[in-house]
Amino acid sequence: MTHSSKPKTERFAEEAINQLGWFGAHKFLLLRRLTQVAVFSLFAIGPALGLWLLKGNLSSSILLDTVPLSDPLVTLQVLASGHLPEASLLIGALVIALTYAIVGGRVFCSWVCPVNIITDTASWIRRKFKFPRINALPKNLRYYMLALVLLLPMVTGVTVWEWMNPVPIVYRAALFGAGSGLWVLAMILLLDTFVAERAWCSHLCPTGAMFSLIGKVSPIKVSATNAKDCNNCMDCFTVCPERQVLKPVLRKGATELTINDSDCTLCGRCIDVCAPRVFEYKNRFNTQNSKRIPLKVESN
Repeated sequence: MTHSSKPKTERFAEEAINQLGWFGAHKFLLLRRLTQVAVFSLFAIGPALGLWLLKGNLSSSILLDTVPLSDPLVTLQVLASGHLPEASLLIGALVIALTYAIVGGRVFCSWVCPVNIITDTASWIRRKFKFPRINALPKNLRYYMLALVLLLPMVTGVTVWEWMNPVPIVYRAALFGAGSGLWVLAMILLLDTFVAERAWCSHLCPTGAMFSLIGKVSPIKVSATNAKDCNNCMDCFTVCPERQVLKPVLRKGATELTINDSDCTLCGRCIDVCAPRVFEYKNRFNTQNSKRIPLKVESN
């Protein structure tokens, strides 16, 4: 097995693109964009064509005028404010919580959330211009943000966070032309581009923190099933939005191959860019771990 670093002149994911083709090396990225557009389209088709498949937005909606869907964080904020929400909001929050507990909590972050497109764009800019990758903020900061978001309604009696939550801001701007909150999205782009990579999604977003907690019980995980084939190109570390989750499964002497850390967004980019096909999606309760060989990984 070769342990040499790839040449500096080599473009990102060169080996994966050569072996799998451009589409093969971007398969899950393209599927994620398709999913994000599809979810948005389900909301947009109503105002545009009068076909109301989904009414509302990602905070609270109803599917086919029958199934309520609600952001669990929004529901908790309403409860914290001292108001008893309607039964549909409680049922909708339960439906969403159970869904993401099964498919993986932070699947929402990478496969549904429209803000992900902004943060991925910032990450691409940083990689394109070779900005240093600096984690300037503590990882657990988003959990303090989550606590603050739930504390504010207790003090004020209103769901303060929803005034500046970037997720519904995107939908309001795109569906109804409400551009008053677009400054929040601009700040996220600038923050992620020039201050710290993935500053919003990885360090600050309370919605991501909530879905990370929900996803702790999910059976669907990414596994380094073929870690023995790793050639240490480090492309997975370069592209991973939560690169700390890769270290336990690739470090020397590791015996656990499954990424059980609920911070993993299950975005599939490590699968895309890995030419030796080290990673794959797995049911963590049905994963056979194999003997390991020493692997060189990125140091802290």
